[in-house]
Amino acid sequence: MPNQPIALPWGQADWLDQATAWIQAQVARQGLHITGPVELVHQRPWSAFARVMTNKGVAYFKAPAPMFRYEAALTQALAEWRPDCTAPLLAVDPDNGWMLSVDAGTTLRQLGQSVAQIAHWLKVLPVYSELQIRLVDRVPDLLALGVPDRRLAHLPQLYTQLLEATESLRVGLDRGLTPAEYRRLRDGQAQFMAQCEELAAYNLPETITHEEVHENNVLFGNGRYIFTDWSDSSVSHPFFTMLVTLRGAAHWLKLDEASPELRQIRDAYLEPWTRFETRDKLLNALALAYRLAMVNRALSWHDGMSRLPEKDKEPYDDNVPGWLQDFLQAEAARTQGHHSS
Repeated sequence: MPNQPIALPWGQADWLDQATAWIQAQVARQGLHITGPVELVHQRPWSAFARVMTNKGVAYFKAPAPMFRYEAALTQALAEWRPDCTAPLLAVDPDNGWMLSVDAGTTLRQLGQSVAQIAHWLKVLPVYSELQIRLVDRVPDLLALGVPDRRLAHLPQLYTQLLEATESLRVGLDRGLTPAEYRRLRDGQAQFMAQCEELAAYNLPETITHEEVHENNVLFGNGRYIFTDWSDSSVSHPFFTMLVTLRGAAHWLKLDEASPELRQIRDAYLEPWTRFETRDKLLNALALAYRLAMVNRALSWHDGMSRLPEKDKEPYDDNVPGWLQDFLQAEAARTQGHHSS
């Protein structure tokens, strides 16, 4: 029997009233009171987000979609393990996935989209790397919280399962994979497994991987950097993070992906990992992880969107095939590079 679609909670008529009542109760428990209506900032297939004005400043409410409910427990755990780089929480309801946090700063995007932003990234990424390294020993705890298990030993099986989810792949449809692309992905399963094994051979431990460390998910305030929006996370190879980080910086700062500025960002991230491998090996591992991370992103989009009602997922239904097409293009470029060298 096929899985039934998962309705988004904020589609219910009384959802905002229920959320507001919870927010009011949690704010009161902190000795505060709300000074205005709860203002919905957005409602998307993956979360609803609201601004709350209190007598002590702004608070923010987030409700992840049911498939990302683990984000609340994960954020709560991170606030205990690494409060220095996690938004301070006022309250958490793990059953609903609800979170209420205080204003923790300004996004890097709001600080300015120019190459001056590079200076922030050179400080941000070593902090993030150290967070990943610190949480290596917490992998069992992270998995127990429900964070998706995308460790390299499991990734080939997940890849095979994804190829069986032809509805998400849109094979032969507009905004989907062509039949030829689908065949290449199927024919490449053994190669994909070999690449996972190759990446696992580096002495780099798997840990928490925030898959969207970009300029809108990093806050700067009171002299420190805060990482937000942990819904797109997995326990996997740490370097998978850098796919969106580097691509995002290239896009928003209008940089070439081979630019010196992006190499600076890359090197700032890699520096803490030199305690595990030499710089040359880290660069090789990152090049490989960068490609495999495209499959990981396809998995994240599939897991997040596949069980939503059609009307909710339709605007985003090109993301799964799109990331797989990027993977095929990266593989083709790698093969051509080998042939020409």
